[in-house]
Amino acid sequence: MHVAVTQAFVLGAGLGTRLRPLTDRLPKPLVPLFHRPLAAWVMDACMAAGIRRFAVNTHHLPAAWESFGTPLAGGDPAPAANGIAPVWRSHRGCGLAVFHEPVLLETGGGLKNLHRWIGAEPLLVHNGDIFSSMPLERLIAAHQASGLPVTLALRSAGEARHIALNPAGTRAIDIRGRLGRAEGSHVFAGVYCVDPGFLDLLPAGKTISVIPAFLELAEQGRLGALVIDDGHFLDLGDRASYLRAHRELDLAPRIHPAARVHPGADVGRSLIGPGAVVGDGAVLRDCVVWPGCRVEGGAELEACVVFSGQPATGVRRGEDL
Repeated sequence: MHVAVTQAFVLGAGLGTRLRPLTDRLPKPLVPLFHRPLAAWVMDACMAAGIRRFAVNTHHLPAAWESFGTPLAGGDPAPAANGIAPVWRSHRGCGLAVFHEPVLLETGGGLKNLHRWIGAEPLLVHNGDIFSSMPLERLIAAHQASGLPVTLALRSAGEARHIALNPAGTRAIDIRGRLGRAEGSHVFAGVYCVDPGFLDLLPAGKTISVIPAFLELAEQGRLGALVIDDGHFLDLGDRASYLRAHRELDLAPRIHPAARVHPGADVGRSLIGPGAVVGDGAVLRDCVVWPGCRVEGGAELEACVVFSGQPATGVRRGEDL
């Protein structure tokens, strides 16, 4: 009998270099998307698929996570392999263990670091810079039915087509052509399911990616795959993708009810966060104004992100302010 997947690990420790300077203020998973931290959208999507227990790893700006969710007393006793106990929080009634990495461990090392928390049950792993409305329950069901140690979620369309599949489309047989078997045809969606035994392939106390372990399984014909082209899939890891997501998605009112936009302002195709202020005569096009930020009267902004806490003024195009 296959064990249900009810726990998830959200990868949150990356430096977010491609999204700087926005990530100089917040870790990438906490950057707001339609007025909410991206991590909140990720966890909600996981919860819709039956996940009830979460872990996230931190490295860059860890104190920022203190404002995510609510504090949770206690929690199951599960110190990390690095000996640092997690901080316990809650997201919409689900437990969240926040594991800090003083030294960045990368994807494989971060996963290995959580082995005591993971225990003997399977796990959903979700990149913290991905917004997706893919039906994750299909990935979970495919993984449970396969009996394989790992099942990757893939997309058919996209630029980074690094994953090669077998003819049946149920196994990944190569990644970036490293095994010399085939050129890639599908995009890795940054979401996958693993059985706890997969962690045996990851060395303890090492800074390492999961890719070497994936390649080992691919060589053995044991790296599962499922193509899911339904729903949205957006990598928000760079500035252009971040602005594009706010143009293409429709997740919430674009002007938050708690924002203050002067009647004389002209706001088009822009997101104005809670507590933000847009002054008289300001003109905004394709902009994102973070919560609590201010655009002064008379400013003209196009394709800008107002995030720093300093008032935005003047005529600006394609800048982070």
